[in-house]
Amino acid sequence: MLKTPFKITTKLLSVSTLTAACFVGLTSQALAAGEIKYTDQQKLHAIAGDISAQRIGGDIQTLVDFGTRHTLSDTKSETRGIGAARRWIKQEFEKISAQCGGCLEIIEVKDTISGEKRIPDATEVVNIVAIQRGISEPNRMVIMSGDIDSRVSDVMDFTSDSPGANDNASGVAGVIEAARVLSKHKFNGSVVYAALSGEEQGLFGGKILTAYAQKHDWQVHAVLNNDMIGNITGVNGVTDNTTARIFSEGTRVIETKEQARTRRFTGGEVDSASRNLARYIDTIADRYIANLNTMLVYRLDRFGRGGHHRPFNDAGFAAVRIMETNEHYDRQHQDLRIENGIEYGDTIKGVDFDYAAKLTALNAVSLASMAWAPAPPKDVKIAGAVTANTRLSWQASKDNNITGYRIYWRYTSEPQWQFSKTVGKVTQAILNNVVIDNYYFGVAAINKEGIESPVVFPGDVGSFDHNIKIVK
Repeated sequence: MLKTPFKITTKLLSVSTLTAACFVGLTSQALAAGEIKYTDQQKLHAIAGDISAQRIGGDIQTLVDFGTRHTLSDTKSETRGIGAARRWIKQEFEKISAQCGGCLEIIEVKDTISGEKRIPDATEVVNIVAIQRGISEPNRMVIMSGDIDSRVSDVMDFTSDSPGANDNASGVAGVIEAARVLSKHKFNGSVVYAALSGEEQGLFGGKILTAYAQKHDWQVHAVLNNDMIGNITGVNGVTDNTTARIFSEGTRVIETKEQARTRRFTGGEVDSASRNLARYIDTIADRYIANLNTMLVYRLDRFGRGGHHRPFNDAGFAAVRIMETNEHYDRQHQDLRIENGIEYGDTIKGVDFDYAAKLTALNAVSLASMAWAPAPPKDVKIAGAVTANTRLSWQASKDNNITGYRIYWRYTSEPQWQFSKTVGKVTQAILNNVVIDNYYFGVAAINKEGIESPVVFPGDVGSFDHNIKIVK
């Protein structure tokens, strides 16, 4: 629901005067006025088209066939339990890497957990992670994750059959399929494919990978956590294969009192890095994924619940959850049974492979776009109180692929960016007669092909750098 774009004159430092551009839904009148259009990327369309529902379905079936993937289940068997599932996932990554000339660095990121309510005895929690290193910025990371483990009604029952077809073989299958497709390409930044363990027992796999990322100083600019991406029929009776939800947290949990005070007077409650990551993915869906609308949900996760993106949010990283719109609770965390004619349990019958492929394509294109794009601008600042003009500035980048920057703004009540202005390879710009009080603003970097980074809201609240400075 975007408001009608209006004409506005803008003077920019070191660049020629341009007219304002609406981000979405450009009118013919606006186009005639010379408004800036997004550069369509055929290679992103190709990535979306390369995702295979058949391969995803086969991978889900393989994961289901391990019987149970409970975190506390058998690790020795070759055919049953989480150990067998982990080894199979690792073998799939190895096959993919062999086909791309060893382009994947495959590692086990693990730790031994004990003394926890849901892991009372010493248990090794093992994540299988494949890293596709970027050409020019190997330490700049975008991550796609899914959860290996499954459960039934009793969270401590590690022996009963727990197929976990949708929750979350669908997410892991999506991660593997994204690796198959994206490994055919080379990116500037790195793409990480993560199959995480221990989610049902307390988000331990995410905590372990987050600690690993911090220890190795990964510049994590996006975590796309996929948890249940295959169900299209909800317990509410709605069947819908055309929508998906993107959950994103607002202000960072690590925000200091000083930062909170600044935010109170400058805004940004709905413009964290995670929120602008969600907006970026939403835009990708509009441009590249046919017949898919994404719902921006301004909440960490579903009401009172959690997922494996949370540990990354806890560390200050930009992280979101991507999932189906209509959940079917009879198929989640349930013993396999039939009661009063109702079938319970997370079996493969409840998974729509085409829908899982659609959401996997959304992930793959988003990851590729961000990995090809420049890093999000750093140290974005804004000024303009008690003036008619808004001034934005940002840190100069050493990235030679950057050809310019694009300033975005929107009414404060709007969920998505409405207006934009492209500027050259400068570090500041002035929007004349665009009053700072009436809008929210942000800046994105653009490369030579016209691929953009996510938009960065000014100040610490919007920074994609998790090591944000305390505002004095």
